[in-house]
Amino acid sequence: MKKKTIHFVYAFGPNKSCPNAIGNELTIRLSENYLVVQHQWDSQDIITPQRGDILLGHPHHNPKTVFRISVRDRRWARKIMICPFSHGDYSFSAFQDSVIRDCDLYMAITGSYWFDSIDKSLYVDWMPKMRHLDLAVNKADFPWIKLQFNPPGKRKLIYIGHLGKYKNTRYLSEIAIANPEIDFFWAGPGDSSGIPGVFAYGYVDFQSESGRALIKNHDFLVTVGNSDSNPTTILEAMSWGIIPICTPQSGYLNNPGMINIPLNNVDEASKIIKWANEIHEGELIKMQLINSRMIDEHFNWDRFADDVMRELQSTEAPMIKSHPIRRLFLRYYASVSLDDDSTFLVRAIRFLRSYRYLYMIIRALHRKIRSLVDSKVRH
Repeated sequence: MKKKTIHFVYAFGPNKSCPNAIGNELTIRLSENYLVVQHQWDSQDIITPQRGDILLGHPHHNPKTVFRISVRDRRWARKIMICPFSHGDYSFSAFQDSVIRDCDLYMAITGSYWFDSIDKSLYVDWMPKMRHLDLAVNKADFPWIKLQFNPPGKRKLIYIGHLGKYKNTRYLSEIAIANPEIDFFWAGPGDSSGIPGVFAYGYVDFQSESGRALIKNHDFLVTVGNSDSNPTTILEAMSWGIIPICTPQSGYLNNPGMINIPLNNVDEASKIIKWANEIHEGELIKMQLINSRMIDEHFNWDRFADDVMRELQSTEAPMIKSHPIRRLFLRYYASVSLDDDSTFLVRAIRFLRSYRYLYMIIRALHRKIRSLVDSKVRH
């Protein structure tokens, strides 16, 4: 029997971390049942499907990219959007409002913190089309290396990642500066002074022997995002045997192998981190084992692929509401997203920067407008 064809739009490449890991790992498993044709998510190619083909993929902010310009073709048998989701900062996902209505379903790669609170957000109308998809990790790519913790009072915390706004690294800096007796480190791209109070290693290849030798000297991964879907570094740390410390707004809440700290509350976060720095090693070992079991039982690519396969084989294509006020707000947030080089706002900003004082006035005015809009939609 001839296999159905899936045109899979995502990021692909040799890097073992996400987003490439999602594209690579899912392709391997889908290929057991389908003919999979890969398309890089930022490509501007147009797919010409055969009747009955399936479109699965990650829309790009730029409306001229492959998923967004191909999804409206009527020959698709099924059209499923699959990509990260959060609603702490609406400008992160708002552009998808113009895409989701052309799709049968949206598989939202996100933590339970975000998915369980969709009904309290501007995305409430999307709920009938949304399906929760937990992220995954391959233990073979991130082997267990944490065999011993540093002594109480001398433990090390590391942040792995970039300086993007939703990573909230300013807050991490505030915590580190408030706790000079605790060692904070950072591995990732950016200027070495990008997170004051945190020692910067620069970019580290954790697939290398030297990278793994470095990471095993740390006890905790710390990430304090304010609108982070569910960072893959948390699962990678769990696979290594490093204990995650994170804000609930990093997607994870009330997991027994993780330690939660509150968002933007330095005093309370400091109390919890000081407690973790002194906790008995036996408690940390228990957390390690819980995390290892969670990966075996749930946060793995076989389960991830099974979840996707189930929706590929279903016939569900629910309708969603079109609430005019909520859509208006989402259009505003999509328009102020600086991730899309094609937006009028980005082009206008580039032009206005040559007129410094006018640019500063407009920027200050927009900050006030954004503050008012945020306050309105959050209450």
